[in-house]
Amino acid sequence: MSILVTRPSPQGEELVSRLRTLGRVAWSFPLIEFTPGRELPQLAGLLSNLSENDLLFALSHHAVAFADAQLRQQQVHWPQAPHYFAIGRTTALALHQVSGNAIHYPQDREISEVLLQLPELQKIAGKKVLILRGNGGRELLGETLQSRGAEVTFCECYQRTAKHYDGAEEAMRWQSRGVTTLVVTSGEMLQQLWSLTPPWYREHWLLRCRLLVVSERLAHLARELGWQEIQIADSADNDALLRALQ
Repeated sequence: MSILVTRPSPQGEELVSRLRTLGRVAWSFPLIEFTPGRELPQLAGLLSNLSENDLLFALSHHAVAFADAQLRQQQVHWPQAPHYFAIGRTTALALHQVSGNAIHYPQDREISEVLLQLPELQKIAGKKVLILRGNGGRELLGETLQSRGAEVTFCECYQRTAKHYDGAEEAMRWQSRGVTTLVVTSGEMLQQLWSLTPPWYREHWLLRCRLLVVSERLAHLARELGWQEIQIADSADNDALLRALQ
């Protein structure tokens, strides 16, 4: 009974280390890595355009980390004027630590649909919105805020790029190490894991593993790809993943 964690560094290694402390057999196999986003140089200018009652969103703690590093390099402070929002608790904590501002975030699930239900986001016509994110993703958020009358700008703070592996070699390694549970936290990584694994291993090993995902949308994609034993964690942070794995 061994667990394969596909989260990127350092979250993947951190989860593996916590599982091993609890006596579980676990391995880290990061499928993607992060590099600075193409629009980072424009960030300071975009922030200076925000005035009181405008809205600033961070969609992951990676977006916060890359944005903060860029601002420090330019010796620019996070603005006090806009209202700050985050996709979930982990991101909110990171954003609060760097900006010192109060952060609004949904308490239960880290998904756009829940974030959009916050009372502060219902009447936003005419307001400027700046969304800090990776390359693509969370289109629903931007589109919905726009439909509510806000002027939405995205800033790509980081890029996710796939790490390259020899699929047959990796599949053989993980099957021989007795991996029966997979932890996958994005649709992109799920698709990548499926594509990377050769058909024979897919049928005889990969799709027979129990799969732990972080949203209903991901579970739906997993069912379409052929997984049958799927569990959904409460959220995407390591605490929630650990609870689900226990």
